[in-house]
Amino acid sequence: MELPTVNLKTILLVHWLLTTWGCIAFEGPYPWANFTILALGVWAVAQRDSIDAISLFLGGLAATIFLDIVHISIFYQRTGFSDTERFGAGMAILSLLLKPLSCCFVYHMYRERGGELLLHIGFLGPSQERSDYQTIDSSEAPADPFGGSESRGHAPQGY
Repeated sequence: MELPTVNLKTILLVHWLLTTWGCIAFEGPYPWANFTILALGVWAVAQRDSIDAISLFLGGLAATIFLDIVHISIFYQRTGFSDTERFGAGMAILSLLLKPLSCCFVYHMYRERGGELLLHIGFLGPSQERSDYQTIDSSEAPADPFGGSESRGHAPQGY
């Protein structure tokens, strides 16, 4: 399934607007967490070729999903909210609902910038990782079966 193209600036603008409105109802850690992650998003826009910037923004978005759930569930009041605070809470909840979709778009941008697959799960295919160990079912012989860390340019430790 091909995702439609969404600009990173659009994602930032939408979440900035919803977070600003969400700050009407929630104070303290809610604005700190969300605006910090949006600052990472601005860094990802400024450095278009940086894998670090987009990966930190992606990780931060994923973390704020959890943080927003905790924060909204603790500080949401069923009674006592004015209409303005109810509007702010609704915008915070809408921002929370849009974050998984934003994570999908940002992950697509991360892959476009040359990022690797973050999770190596069995059903996504075999891992392309190389190590000193050979799998049992592999027919490929290791390049140097007795080569340890010395053969890769590491000097042995002296005591």
